[in-house]
Amino acid sequence: MGNCCSDVKGGQQAVGGAGGDGSSTAGTGHNDAVDYFFRAKGEVALFTPIELSLSASKLCDRDYISKSDPMAVVYMKRRDGKLEELGRTEVIMNNLDPTWIQKINVTYQFEIVQIGCFLNEVIISSFRVYDVDTEYHTIPVKMLKLEHQDFLGEASCVVSEIVTKRDRSLTLNLHSRDGHSSRNLGTLTVRAEETVALRNVVEITFRSSDLVNKDLFSKSDPFLRISRIVETGGSIPICKTEVVNNNLNPTWKPLCLTMQQFVSKETPLVIECFDFNSSGNHLMIGKLQKSVAELENLYQSRAGAKIIAPSSGFRHHEKVLRSELFVERYVEKQLYSFLDYISSGFELSFMVAVDFTASNGNPRSPDSLHYIDPLGRLNAYQQAIMEVGEVIQFYDSDRRFPAWGFGGRAHNGSVSHCFNLNGSLPEVEGVEGIMAAYTSALHNVTLAGPTLFGQVINKAADIAGHSLSCHQAKYYILLIITDGVVSDLQETINSVVRASDLPLSILIIGVGGANFKSMEVLDADNGRRLESSTGRIATRDIVQFVPMREVHGGQISVVQALLEELPSQFLTYVRSRDMKPLNV
Repeated sequence: MGNCCSDVKGGQQAVGGAGGDGSSTAGTGHNDAVDYFFRAKGEVALFTPIELSLSASKLCDRDYISKSDPMAVVYMKRRDGKLEELGRTEVIMNNLDPTWIQKINVTYQFEIVQIGCFLNEVIISSFRVYDVDTEYHTIPVKMLKLEHQDFLGEASCVVSEIVTKRDRSLTLNLHSRDGHSSRNLGTLTVRAEETVALRNVVEITFRSSDLVNKDLFSKSDPFLRISRIVETGGSIPICKTEVVNNNLNPTWKPLCLTMQQFVSKETPLVIECFDFNSSGNHLMIGKLQKSVAELENLYQSRAGAKIIAPSSGFRHHEKVLRSELFVERYVEKQLYSFLDYISSGFELSFMVAVDFTASNGNPRSPDSLHYIDPLGRLNAYQQAIMEVGEVIQFYDSDRRFPAWGFGGRAHNGSVSHCFNLNGSLPEVEGVEGIMAAYTSALHNVTLAGPTLFGQVINKAADIAGHSLSCHQAKYYILLIITDGVVSDLQETINSVVRASDLPLSILIIGVGGANFKSMEVLDADNGRRLESSTGRIATRDIVQFVPMREVHGGQISVVQALLEELPSQFLTYVRSRDMKPLNV
């Protein structure tokens, strides 16, 4: 079978069934916060979000003693002709005919026939397939460096070619990078489905008993894969559980299935149970077919469903095993969106902190990141404040921001790691207020150091904690603008971990050309949550890092960059506390 996904634990992670906590990040084609920002300004044409499912056939084998471990990457072509990555599938080990579970979300604008959100042009989508080397199987797919993987082939199309097909499915021939195919590189099939905007989700906990043992010297390592049968024939995998090692009576972690995945409660689902093998050659233990409605009945009756052994050899009759599948928990939920909360009256409140450390350079020197040009040209910090401010003040209801500096020396000679930019006043009004307070502070504060984030994060956490104790419907975003040389990394991690329980996100903007490796550690995009010096693990990921040089280089838009992770961080917080929109 070989159809297991590699993410953090070499294929043992669950895929596609964690939608209930808002942490899913499949694809980057559509973002509620970005959409809302543009729509309010009248800058976005009508579109529909769609979901792409990918499979491949007869891929090239790049491995010597096994088969390739393929992963697909989806791009769109930007206005400047460069490709922008939309998302990646999981890695499927040891398989030349993979069907990936991870979907890629994109937006399709009918009137201009394209993928993405750029107007007045046709934008082509590109699909590339890579063989991921074994040494990288424990690394999250979004952290993989593609230049270290073996290229298997690529194909291109516009999304209209897919959605205009009767079955919304298109098969493309894979070719080499030069656009020619001197040999057969296999095919890639892309299927498009319109994203269902329904809020209904089902959380299911599965348990099995008396599974057949497929291992000689230990017990099976079972996992479930669930697929939806489609009207045109065949099935589409929608999720898989994690692997439970060495256990013939496993209980898996809850799966959260959306209506986008199962369509209706009557839609038949195929549930397959496999014994995991690290080689990717997973052995099927058995399978059964049930709809969501039938799974609900199993839960209510507390009955088990018999698992059917796969037919083998010339015998085509199926054997009913003594193994059974149980539904330990079944809960139907309403899964509200980011916009549901914001439009109901939840407030987003921003706080700003600016780096006044000496690593930015002497403000009197034109080479300094803090240089105030007499001709009015903006320095790196002013550019960041202006560009970021346009976005953040749009989401802040009163447009009054606590504005701080850190790492500066006051007239009395003491260095402060959290001081008001506006002197005795903790808040400023609008972007203009931030700019004026910043310029004034440069004349009254001497750049010093070291670069310590801990105090401004703790100050923001105090404000968020007070709001929480008063039961206010507020969520806070701390914006830190820095040149990237952080001195108190562990103390900063400790502060972030303590703040991870609060209604707070931290957005770090990197200016200049410094090495931002420490910022990447704080961002925790490697799939591992931050750990404090006392061993406490962060409740959730609350940090996002954006280097402005990538924004100015045209690699990403400033709006997309700033708001990329905010909706998922916000939703993870409110859903973990079962908080509903104010009008519900």
